[in-house]
Amino acid sequence: MAKKDYSELADNIISLVGGKENIKSLIHCITRLRFYLKDESIAQTDEIRNLNGVIDVQKASGQYQVVIGDQVTAVYDAVIAKLGAGFAGDDGTTTDTDTSDNENKGKRNLWQLTKSN
Repeated sequence: MAKKDYSELADNIISLVGGKENIKSLIHCITRLRFYLKDESIAQTDEIRNLNGVIDVQKASGQYQVVIGDQVTAVYDAVIAKLGAGFAGDDGTTTDTDTSDNENKGKRNLWQLTKSN
């Protein structure tokens, strides 16, 4: 089966969050692209929500989160291909902060740890 091309979705997301110049970094979790933006007010949230391939947009913990679902890794790869590797989080790795099992407990932030204990 051919791999789906997410380059158009990546272009649209980048443009609607305010362009490359508004993005500090990007990581992803199990279902979401997690942008750290310079200015969240520039992002066109309603337009992003209406993109084919986007489930929702949420803002939390200083992140602008674009909910993609199970294709998030492929969309993330397409966005990073457009932005360049310098935008890939602090160390270029991803985090699974949406999970709550003990295996990923060390990857959660302090709020999530105190909330689940």
